[in-house]
Amino acid sequence: LRTEFLGCIHGYELNSSACKIGNSKIAEYGLSDRYVIHNTCFFTSSKPAARYLVSNPPYLPAVDDDIYLPLLRGGTDGSTITRKLFSLGYDNVMSLVSSYSNPVDTIDYAIEQGYSVSKFLVTPLEFGYYSSEPKVKNTIAKLREQKKAFYSGNIYLLAGVLFQKQSLAAANLSDELIQIITSL
Repeated sequence: LRTEFLGCIHGYELNSSACKIGNSKIAEYGLSDRYVIHNTCFFTSSKPAARYLVSNPPYLPAVDDDIYLPLLRGGTDGSTITRKLFSLGYDNVMSLVSSYSNPVDTIDYAIEQGYSVSKFLVTPLEFGYYSSEPKVKNTIAKLREQKKAFYSGNIYLLAGVLFQKQSLAAANLSDELIQIITSL
């Protein structure tokens, strides 16, 4: 492990099998003093003190939890969990934002909570097994009609975004991110 970071990174995973696999890989590489995955909900745990919150939140939009993998549901528009992260007040929030999960309102909500978009990276992805499930796909199509989902054929965009408290951010690239993530 080549890093100057001397702390311990705590991860939270609701899927018990994924948690066990993750912790076994950590042990296999002798990194148990640096990484821990807790099999619990991040939001019900005591709020860990940290400068950074890194998240791959569930972002599948669906009207209810009756989908192939309910743990991937991010609310009716896919942004519920992502928005909840901004309410925790961390100085830096690094999160994925999907173009089919109400990205404009998500970014606007982050700004309302005192964040700026400091950096981002966007990549095109094909719809997969879970996002192609009819109930999810239909919800995405309805969001598109409301101008809250953006995709083209079988492609959507996924952005890795660093949101920083406005007092810490050197720039606010939210307009640029919105222009790109809504381009399909």
